[in-house]
Amino acid sequence: MSRINFIEVRSELGAGTRGSGLGVEALKVACLQKHFDFWNQYQTYIKAVQDSNGALFQKNDFKFAKYISYIYSHLQHVSLALNHSLIVHKKLPIVLAADHSSAYGTIAGVKSAYPQKRLGVVWIDAHADLHSPFSTPSGNMHGMPLAMAMQVSHRESAVNIPQQDEEHYWNAILDIGTHLPKILPQDLIFVSLRSTEEPEDRYINEQKIRNISTEEVRRHGVEAALTSIKEQLKDCDIVYVSFDVDSIDPIFSRGTGTPEAGGLTPQEAVALNEGLASWDKLVAWEVAEINPLLDTENQMALYAADVVLAVVQAAELRLEQAQLATERV
Repeated sequence: MSRINFIEVRSELGAGTRGSGLGVEALKVACLQKHFDFWNQYQTYIKAVQDSNGALFQKNDFKFAKYISYIYSHLQHVSLALNHSLIVHKKLPIVLAADHSSAYGTIAGVKSAYPQKRLGVVWIDAHADLHSPFSTPSGNMHGMPLAMAMQVSHRESAVNIPQQDEEHYWNAILDIGTHLPKILPQDLIFVSLRSTEEPEDRYINEQKIRNISTEEVRRHGVEAALTSIKEQLKDCDIVYVSFDVDSIDPIFSRGTGTPEAGGLTPQEAVALNEGLASWDKLVAWEVAEINPLLDTENQMALYAADVVLAVVQAAELRLEQAQLATERV
């Protein structure tokens, strides 16, 4: 019996460029191309979260939090799916997501499942995703999931004035799962962060949030990065890892909505995520932002497939060993 649930999340309402909603299918095609058989093994353990991508054909009523009314409902569905995977099914959720706004639903679901546990987050991403409707330069909500998780609204330094309904939905989103912040700043680590705006920089500097840069990974190696992550998050009870494929350098593939130079190699991404999946604190893992419409020959999905396979194999081995150890006691 599998110890893993796959949760497919195709919502791309939070992205500014269309196409990430096709990322899950692109990933499956990549697995076929690579002759990976694990999809067959997990057919019984796949949950598809209902999306509202049809809203993209409707008029968007919100300037600073585009489609926020639909995203609010979507995040509730994601949170519930994560909660059920962890509490009802008692399986490790592997989330295959479209745009990165869904990650807040994942975090909220994990926290609702374990409200008394201290949650650490490893955010492997070119971007900080720490904007709110009060600070966003674009209104795209895939730039906001960590601000949601830490309830950072930037009201004191607002550059935007959201309309009343936008603020209403924003406040409602912050309460999904639990009414309190889901994570503490000291329990967040960025990896390969390299594209931020001033409100994000200010918050990161004020809170002294750690970023393990691409240069640091390359200079000291993946094992040293893993050691640093585990040391910083040693006081956390549980850990969630979010892997945005734009952490990979666009020299390898531009199959994502917001590519940024200076990223990881595909091999570094595999080794880093594999090492984190072997960690006994990991309770959820997510991949996001594959966009095959921006790609050539599905290359980003092919790289992501290698990462997913490594994560699944490492997690299954860890969970199997933990079960055997329990049975021997």
